[in-house]
Amino acid sequence: MKFARIAFATAAIPIILYSAASAQVSGCDICHAKSDFKRVLKSGRIQSLYVDQAMIDASVHTGKQCIDCHVDIAEIPHTTKPQPVNCGQCHYEGNTVGAPQRNIKQEYDESVHAQALLGGNTEAPTCQECHGSHQILSHEDPASRTAKMNIPRTCGKCHLEVFAQYQTSIHGVVLGKGNEDTPTCADCHSEHGVRSHEDPQSPIYATNVAQTCSHCHAAEGIVGKYGISSGQVDTYDDSFHGVAMRFGMRTVANCASCHGIHDIRADDDPASSVHVDNIPETCGKCHPGANANYAIGKIHIEAQNPDAGIVYFVASFFKWLTISTVCALILHIVLDLSRQIRNRRRDANH
Repeated sequence: MKFARIAFATAAIPIILYSAASAQVSGCDICHAKSDFKRVLKSGRIQSLYVDQAMIDASVHTGKQCIDCHVDIAEIPHTTKPQPVNCGQCHYEGNTVGAPQRNIKQEYDESVHAQALLGGNTEAPTCQECHGSHQILSHEDPASRTAKMNIPRTCGKCHLEVFAQYQTSIHGVVLGKGNEDTPTCADCHSEHGVRSHEDPQSPIYATNVAQTCSHCHAAEGIVGKYGISSGQVDTYDDSFHGVAMRFGMRTVANCASCHGIHDIRADDDPASSVHVDNIPETCGKCHPGANANYAIGKIHIEAQNPDAGIVYFVASFFKWLTISTVCALILHIVLDLSRQIRNRRRDANH
């Protein structure tokens, strides 16, 4: 095979066969430790086949041997093209090799990325595109591709337009200042099990969006720390939109319908879809003919708050009306029972 001929011509040593049992790093590095070891792909692109041992030693896989991942390599030189590494052979719940106890492979297999790969899209990301190959670092390592601060850029390698939108959003701007409390791609879309927005199990499915946003916008540790209104999710749930959504109406407005998706901005930003000047256009997407009057009314109304105006007074009226009616009913029952008891006693005396 051309691959093997190039390797050993470069090494200028006799061809020595190794068994799989003895194919340690010392065997693989005959070729792969050479910085100029490469091959030319059919596309004409040159692919480096150099492996930096120091990079492996600094990774989460330090101490592992090449054949722990490249299990199909039975001899050196290998005369057949190595198969893609199956990370699922270690990354499953119940594994005994120290990998995270999660069914990560199963999560990935159900994702849009795996489905795209099965559909013939060779550009669809696999484990290596997101985590790296030999230089895999823990997500807690600031240098890791999957560290919180680096996730948008990692996903942005494929999702360029979305990455650009996120960078200028309020979430992206806050992340750019080093604040890890702000959500990134994985917080909304999940990590390995990324699903289509049309999948009912997806966290960004229309009826699940409010719940997904509530992970931050209803979390006491977040809203209290940054002075965010804690009632946004509850007021949405109590609104016409929220009630209709709970009854399964997918076309009704959710958080993203008004605030945007990847380009969410503060309401005082002139470019925000919920800026006072843009509300007629935003509401007009569902309500044709929406005008400036739509911007006058209050949004995310808390009926228990006096600032809600007439809504507060109407809610208060019906609350006290209900309480008064119940009290009057109880009083009526007590008086009626008292009367019946007196009548029975009187009849008994006669």
